[in-house]
Amino acid sequence: MRVNAIQGTDSTGTQTTTTAVQGEDFSSYLQTTASLEEIFAQAAEKYNVPKNLIKAIAKAESDFNPNATSGAGAQGIMQLMPATARELGVTDSYDPYQNIMGGTKYISQMLEKYDGNVSLALAAYNAGSNNVAKYGGIPPFEETQNYVVKVTGYMNGGVEVPNASYNINTDGSMAAASVQEVEDTYYQSILEQLFSYEDYLKFIDMYIKLQQAEQEEVKAEQEKEEDKQNDAYYAYQGLHYTPVVMNLLGQ
Repeated sequence: MRVNAIQGTDSTGTQTTTTAVQGEDFSSYLQTTASLEEIFAQAAEKYNVPKNLIKAIAKAESDFNPNATSGAGAQGIMQLMPATARELGVTDSYDPYQNIMGGTKYISQMLEKYDGNVSLALAAYNAGSNNVAKYGGIPPFEETQNYVVKVTGYMNGGVEVPNASYNINTDGSMAAASVQEVEDTYYQSILEQLFSYEDYLKFIDMYIKLQQAEQEEVKAEQEKEEDKQNDAYYAYQGLHYTPVVMNLLGQ
């Protein structure tokens, strides 16, 4: 998925490409720490965009992975292209806070452009405003059409956000020491969504039983081998004292 350059319309209705105000970034909005849920809430309030819509886009774009990179080069949770990120005032697309703020800023502009039409705004987010204008609506691209349906479904059904928190510097960058922690927390939160504590206890119980079964199997094999060796030994000992053997030895 990718986000194309921002386009607007002038007083004559002609499309124009807009850029962020020079020097604008999101550092003034940052907190010392923030959870994903808090970031989405803050972005929704700042840009007057439904929080469920932003979360749905993030779910469809990267499944909330802050380190996601597409084959086309789109980066971060909201999958921003580098050039678009710069225009939006995002200095680090892998910083969850800046990325979500930038993506929300973009979708808010698309919603304004299309008079609040969520489907057209999502189509523009995925395929670009030029394609929406070219086809007079959602472009006939299978990927874009599926994208609009998927995001709308997520938005209407509700999206659960991973329980991940991020340490953020006062200059607007994510603390370097926390990058690995962010990735670990992300995957841990995904596992927590997939497995409950009850599932965990069942897994531990099953694991212990499997270990015990393996140990018992190994012990049974060892005992069987010992029995074979004992049988061979006694057979050998018995062989020495049979009449046939004694006669042979006597000869």
